[in-house]
Amino acid sequence: MNVTEAVQSRRSVRAFTDQPVDRETLTRVLEKAQRSPSGGNVQPWNAVILTGEPMQALFDRVAPQFSKGRAGLKPEYDLYPKDLDGIYEERRFGAGEDMYASLGITREDKAKRLMWFANNFRAFGAPVLMLVHTPKYMGPPQWSDIGMWLQTIMLLLREEGLDSCAQEAWAFYSPQIREVVDIPDDHIFFCGMAIGYRDPDAPVNQFAVKRAALDESVRWRGFE
Repeated sequence: MNVTEAVQSRRSVRAFTDQPVDRETLTRVLEKAQRSPSGGNVQPWNAVILTGEPMQALFDRVAPQFSKGRAGLKPEYDLYPKDLDGIYEERRFGAGEDMYASLGITREDKAKRLMWFANNFRAFGAPVLMLVHTPKYMGPPQWSDIGMWLQTIMLLLREEGLDSCAQEAWAFYSPQIREVVDIPDDHIFFCGMAIGYRDPDAPVNQFAVKRAALDESVRWRGFE
């Protein structure tokens, strides 16, 4: 698989098979991903990778929070800007509506939407969950570095025939994560990433994910 194929076939997979992922494969991916760029070669990324009983223990700890609704959400940062609006909010809203449409869940069916949202915290059935954290004093440039590292991992996973879903939603339950997983007190929890093999028959893995036209994001100067 070349880079273009990896980019074009990567998507946020939200239904995985139960096929296990071996540590050797993950080690190979992560060792290659250490070549990801970072400002000043700081390499600010840190992660804990769970499978089996430790992963289930986390799921069990987070599950009781669902019934608390918004009162049970304690993220350590804003997942989206509070004043997100315009085309950026339209894209976010549109992606969610397209996903729920693929599942046959209407906008009015709040209960089913909430039940589906809870699948985030079972890693959508993936056999592996990676939890990412970084020192609290790291700033936006280092968070950008972590994003490049995560993208590198996602593309290398495609090369191995694997799929992923980067899950900032895990940040909603960072206090519970810290009870189960050893994350240093002076680190901020960033996100999770579900890793495994996609279920090709699941409708949620088949809907078209829209992307903006290039001229919405890029301006050219000095070219013929």
